[in-house]
Amino acid sequence: MNAHLLGVTGLTVSRLGLGLAALGRPGYINLGHAQDLAHQYDVAAMRDHAHAVLDAAWAAGVRYYDVARSYGRAEDFLSTWLASRHIAPQAVTVGSKWGYTYTAGWSVDAAAHEVKEHSLAVLTRQLAESRGWLAGHLDLYQIHSATLDSGVLADTTVLTALAALRAERVRIGLTLTGPRQAETLRRALDVVVDGEQLFNCVQATWNLLERSAAPALQAAHAAGVGVIVKEALANGRLTSRNNDVAFAPRRRVLETVALRLQTTLDALALAAVLAQPWVDVVLSGAATVEHLQSNAAALAVEWDDEATAQLTGITETADEYWSTRSALKWN
Repeated sequence: MNAHLLGVTGLTVSRLGLGLAALGRPGYINLGHAQDLAHQYDVAAMRDHAHAVLDAAWAAGVRYYDVARSYGRAEDFLSTWLASRHIAPQAVTVGSKWGYTYTAGWSVDAAAHEVKEHSLAVLTRQLAESRGWLAGHLDLYQIHSATLDSGVLADTTVLTALAALRAERVRIGLTLTGPRQAETLRRALDVVVDGEQLFNCVQATWNLLERSAAPALQAAHAAGVGVIVKEALANGRLTSRNNDVAFAPRRRVLETVALRLQTTLDALALAAVLAQPWVDVVLSGAATVEHLQSNAAALAVEWDDEATAQLTGITETADEYWSTRSALKWN
């Protein structure tokens, strides 16, 4: 897997990364998540399971790994894997995130799985926690799901603290969510601290259903900002697991294109992201070895203009997409 630089960050990344959102905690919103974990939620069993997927990712050439404080024990699982496999900091690039606190208590049926707060107090606490797990492997630290409504992009105390972290050679980024991703990104790139643009990496949702942020991401990439794409499979909606009757017409289009390109639905969706010239890394959210290996097949898909044309019509409006996503159940 070809290594290249993540924008102007100086960080080296692989085209396919692995996000541990579905591996670090018992509950998540991906379709079929409980089956992926075989309903085995013992911490040691989940650690072994995560390590097996990480081994498969390493074998496939993945060298970028994405975690967050709210992903349960994801930083713990990644850290113990890195140590047990004797992987040096310079061999991988690790990004983590702060701003959500995990509150599920290792339960799938929790009333609230995470609580969002973009305050200086949370940044200070969670940075110490992330460093405790990741130590020298923490390369990129991102605001988790920054929005205009959260006020974090106008909080000078937080922005100053992030600039101080940048001075310690930890790159600073933000992740986006919701139908106003593009607007939030444009506002973020106007943030300057001590005469320097604060954010030089963004992680955003873009997939065959939700493409609204593309112009803003393209412009950011052209300006040297590293672009990481998450939720390329729309939490499983762009895979064979989506049996929603209302989605059936879109699924038939996906299956037609996948058949012509001799690939699977998940690899097709990831290949669509990789075909965008402004994307540096696309994250696999695989929760099993088999899914990781299937996702990695996206790297061999020979994308063409015909595929682009055939799939244009399956796009949803941003409001429709995010409304559907918010209704997905934790399992």
